[in-house]
Amino acid sequence: MKKKTIMIDMDEVIVRGRFSEFIDEFLIGADFKQLNSFYRQDLIKGREEEFRERYQYRNLYKNDDGSFIEPLPNCVEVIRRLNELYDVYIVTSYVWKESVIDAASNLKNKHEYLKYFFPFMNENNFIYIADKSKIAFDIGIDDRPNNLVSCGTRLLFTEFRNEHLTDEELARSNITRANDWLEIDRMLNENELGQMGQKVIG
Repeated sequence: MKKKTIMIDMDEVIVRGRFSEFIDEFLIGADFKQLNSFYRQDLIKGREEEFRERYQYRNLYKNDDGSFIEPLPNCVEVIRRLNELYDVYIVTSYVWKESVIDAASNLKNKHEYLKYFFPFMNENNFIYIADKSKIAFDIGIDDRPNNLVSCGTRLLFTEFRNEHLTDEELARSNITRANDWLEIDRMLNENELGQMGQKVIG
C-alpha cells in the first residue's frame, strides 16, 4: 500500500542554525521581540549589504570548531521512526530574503547537514524549494502557517515567531500546534494512525 507523505521543514524545526546569533552579534544585541514578520533579517533593514559582507559565506549549521550543530532534541530518532511508517520528505528553502546569505553556499551546507544526520533517508527526499505550496503532502510539519497550506494534516512547530498565534486562530486554518518532537512522536507514532501511515490525525 502506498504510504502517506510527510513534509518536514528544516530551519527552526530540525535545527536552530546560527542566523539569529549572527544578527545578534552584528547588531551588538538584537531584540527579536520587535519582529513583526517571520523574516529575522528585517531587523537589519538598511544594513543588508554590510551584513552580507561579513556573514554571507558563514555556515549556519556548524559551530566555530567545525562540528555540526546538534538537531533539536529527539528530532532524529522521531524522524527515523516516521521514515518507516511514512514517505518522509525534508523540504527547505536555501534562498534568503535580500540574499543576505549566499544561496549556493547555503544549499551545499544544508545538504551536507541533512546527509550527516539523516543517512537513513533517500537523498532524493531532500527538496530545496522556496514556495512549498507548489507541492502537496498528506502531512506537513513547519514553523510557518503559510507553508502548510498544501498539506492535509497541518502541524505547526512552535517557534518564537509563531507563539503569538492562538489556538482559535490556528483552528480556523485547520492547524494543530506541536511544541516539540516528542509531541509529534505521540501524534504520528504512538497511536500508529493506521497501518503503515494509512491514517492521519484529524
